[in-house]
Amino acid sequence: DLVDALHPQTLLAYEMNGAPLSVAHGAPLRLRVERQLGYKHAKYIRRIEAVADYSHISGGKGGFWEDRGYEWYAGI
Repeated sequence: DLVDALHPQTLLAYEMNGAPLSVAHGAPLRLRVERQLGYKHAKYIRRIEAVADYSHISGGKGGFWEDRGYEWYAGI
């Protein structure tokens, strides 16, 4: 959600230690949402899309794991 996306601890990383991100570390772009549990971190990003709700996306619950029964918010 936008609250987590705009949080100061949320990162969109494209490099690490001054070098482009490697595939092993999520190249070309990796999202880290530090207020979420690890399984919620996107490992590889294909696109970023802003939507008003999740009803038209896959199972309509907000993401791959949410559609399979995990909680939408898994904050720490």
